[in-house]
Amino acid sequence: IHGGAYIVGRPDGYHGIGGNYAKMLGARVYMPDYRLAPEHKFPASIDDTLRAYEWLLEQKIPANKIAFSGESAGGAMVVSVMVAAKSKGLPLPAVGSSISPWANLEHTGASMSNREGLDPLNSKPVLDILARAFLGDTLANHPLASPVFADVTGLPPILVQIGENELMLSDAMRLATHLADNRVRVNLEVWPAMFHAWHFYAMMLPEGQQAMESSVRFIEIGLADANR
Repeated sequence: IHGGAYIVGRPDGYHGIGGNYAKMLGARVYMPDYRLAPEHKFPASIDDTLRAYEWLLEQKIPANKIAFSGESAGGAMVVSVMVAAKSKGLPLPAVGSSISPWANLEHTGASMSNREGLDPLNSKPVLDILARAFLGDTLANHPLASPVFADVTGLPPILVQIGENELMLSDAMRLATHLADNRVRVNLEVWPAMFHAWHFYAMMLPEGQQAMESSVRFIEIGLADANR
């Protein structure tokens, strides 16, 4: 599920991460498109991605053969779309991998201040503007916009990967704790000195390749457990 703060991005910009997953997992990778803000505000992106998941199920692909992965806004949607699917009574995927999730649009985590200037890809004033463009009149603590507030009970295992230099560090950690508090099996990986979505640089950055490999291992285990 591609990122881009819900206002930019297309699946064809994610052929690097998607291609790595395809090769490393030996699996088909489906990258859904979704409508973007500000023309299409919350919850259009979540509705569209949920519909894409429903389409996969309609193709007779069993839910226990499906894994979710996403980056940034897409990392948040890994959880949000699962929550929306659960609310609709749909079977849930086997496992999820949430990369650098934009999990709390209130931006209340301490790292939103003490990591300012360390993450070359984000700044809090810009994230505040982007969040408002996406939310419109919706409150930032809406559980599908900010999954740290969602009812996550019953979700499958989820991996949360976050860079130590990211503004989103504290809120990603909060997401992992929220999942754990609600009896979701969760792995949290904090990668020292890494920036937002460093996986994009897997071909030139060892930590990017290692993070992809860790995500793949988690997905493989989740799929195997769901298909015993």
